Amino acid sequence: MSNPDVIVVGGGIGGLGVAFSLTRQGRRVRLLESAPAFGEVGAGIQLASNCTRILDDYGLLEEAKSLGVVPDAIVMRDAVDGAELTRLDLRDVEKRYGYPYLVIHRSDLHGLLLRACRRAGVELINDAHVTSYENTDGGARVTVASGETYEADMVIAADGLHSPARKLFVDDAPVSSAYVAYRGIVPAEEPRVKSVDLSEVVVHIGPRCHFVHYGLRGGEMLNQVAVFESPKALAGEEDWGTPDELDAAFDGTCDFVKDGLPFMWREKWWRMFDREPVMTWVHGRIALLGDSAHPPLQYIAQGAIMALEDGWVLGEHVARNRAEDGTVDWSTALAAYEAVRPEHCRRVLTTSRKWGELWHLDGVAREQRNVLLRARDTHDYAFTDWLYGPTALTPDQEPEMFTPIPLDSVPVGEAMPAGGAV
Repeated sequence: MSNPDVIVVGGGIGGLGVAFSLTRQGRRVRLLESAPAFGEVGAGIQLASNCTRILDDYGLLEEAKSLGVVPDAIVMRDAVDGAELTRLDLRDVEKRYGYPYLVIHRSDLHGLLLRACRRAGVELINDAHVTSYENTDGGARVTVASGETYEADMVIAADGLHSPARKLFVDDAPVSSAYVAYRGIVPAEEPRVKSVDLSEVVVHIGPRCHFVHYGLRGGEMLNQVAVFESPKALAGEEDWGTPDELDAAFDGTCDFVKDGLPFMWREKWWRMFDREPVMTWVHGRIALLGDSAHPPLQYIAQGAIMALEDGWVLGEHVARNRAEDGTVDWSTALAAYEAVRPEHCRRVLTTSRKWGELWHLDGVAREQRNVLLRARDTHDYAFTDWLYGPTALTPDQEPEMFTPIPLDSVPVGEAMPAGGAV
């Protein structure tokens, strides 16, 4: 491919998603990945209806379902006493929104998208670490660490939390939440796996900590995530989130949670950062996508989904602005993309922060939260419609039932669905 239409920077879930989205619209796409090989780290990932809808449109949903688990419910419990607080009926969620809620290993989702890109003809280049971006007459250019340059009509920066492209828009830095995540996989033969219901996604919420578990790969393994606030981070120490803090953070939780800690990977942990929302994502022919634009905290399980939504929306607007001769009005397509995505992702980012605060309450506030959650009707979708409903292509496209509700109008304890987790 000597002259691609689009350069995508970043070979993660967001980069592969937008590369496939644009290729299926007839665009020639070159994807640059800094690593020597494609791959994804981590464990489980949750895909709500607003994501499985896109996978279905891409023709990838059945393959994704074959690799993952379609659970029956999300259950929220108190991490201190283990009591159930509320639940979301995911079979009913599928009926309401038309598409299932799916949990899948992150590497399986990444591999699915990588295979789709290869079949579609995306040009995939490894060992290409992009260091700078610039606009040109009628397009944009990137420079990689070797000094080599690549040009196209449009450049999409899907290069994550520390994207160099973001500096074109705002001079900011990642915001530390002082929380850290540990992950782990429990094999099916362990007694712990036999003691849980693999048809449920369960989150135990506790004072300054929470614990998530659900089945993966058809029940072959149990995915676990332990998240807690680091006292060392609050004290300004550089070495924070260490295993000794993990054990101390969950000391006051119920036996089920504490019994899961020995299965966590202790040699690696993930410090949790986001950034302040920005409403400008397009600079000439350079556009941000995914975590480069809106890295959220993980509490409503929408980070990867928002990146895939970004790519789908951009692909649809490219199709809408394609002339009969195949040429694209790139500026109009990018303007339309920027008109609909930043506000929705701002709300996802800020809601994720508030939902995390709600999970981690202590004392009287925890007791008040628990009362409100127990009073919630299982089939109350007032606070999921805006998130799981159709992905808007224009600012006024969303049906009335999916009109976003201002966060400051929502009572504490009812601000978000009963689901969502790291």
